[in-house]
Amino acid sequence: MMLRSRARLAAATAALGVLVVGSVAAGATSAGHVKPPANIARAGKIVYCSDITYPPEEFYKGGKAAGSDIDIGTNIARRMGVKAQFVNTTFDSIIPALLSKKCDAIVSGMNDTARRRKQVNFVDYISVGQSFMVKKGNPLHITKVFDLSGKSAGVESGTTNKDYLDKQSAKLQTEGKKGITIVTFPKDTDAATALRTGKIDAYFADTPVVAWYVTRNSKLFSFGGKTVNPIPVGIALRKQERQLRVAIQTAVTQMYHDGTMRRILAKWKMSSTALKK
Repeated sequence: MMLRSRARLAAATAALGVLVVGSVAAGATSAGHVKPPANIARAGKIVYCSDITYPPEEFYKGGKAAGSDIDIGTNIARRMGVKAQFVNTTFDSIIPALLSKKCDAIVSGMNDTARRRKQVNFVDYISVGQSFMVKKGNPLHITKVFDLSGKSAGVESGTTNKDYLDKQSAKLQTEGKKGITIVTFPKDTDAATALRTGKIDAYFADTPVVAWYVTRNSKLFSFGGKTVNPIPVGIALRKQERQLRVAIQTAVTQMYHDGTMRRILAKWKMSSTALKK
């Protein structure tokens, strides 16, 4: 199985949660300047919290952070005339990290949900559905969520993927059927490994992530059914950060207008996630 790998230094860096500098060259040349808030301009950088274990959106490649979110976050920074830095943060602690000002914003494949909007504001930039990944040949015939009755599914902790399975499992039980054994993992890559080793029956994640694993491990994995439950994905911000929200929204709008967003998404085979603007 081909999973994300890190050099020793990168692993140590991630474990300590220190800053990972994104490539300033990522993405197309920006069109138009976006005025950053004064604190961002003074710092000369915007710091993002990101769980860098979620290919193709964020992962380590050759010891450096890469992926669609890394490119998008870096391009937004360029339009503000500053650099982008990424703090590797476990997903289930990522909103508390933002609220405690360990970063300026979250860019980490985070779904914009009503529950999360109670804590943070969002600037939506893509819309992503969710899919099941199963072993090659789909020996357990899992094509829809109800096929997981009495079976196990792995998800990353703190995600809307888990929330969705929780609701579907409860629904199965109200219908007198066996629920789903939901196994959570601190890292998305751990969940994929658990499927490969037979510790779970299916893996549930955002469709681009499942596609990433399936295309790189076609002898091991395949899709289990069709995409379900599409949800907007947004960059999360503290509610009081109105100027930064305006700046990021302006940058995202520019990126769609000049084609940068679609070029980035195409690069990572995520064109279907583009917002319908």
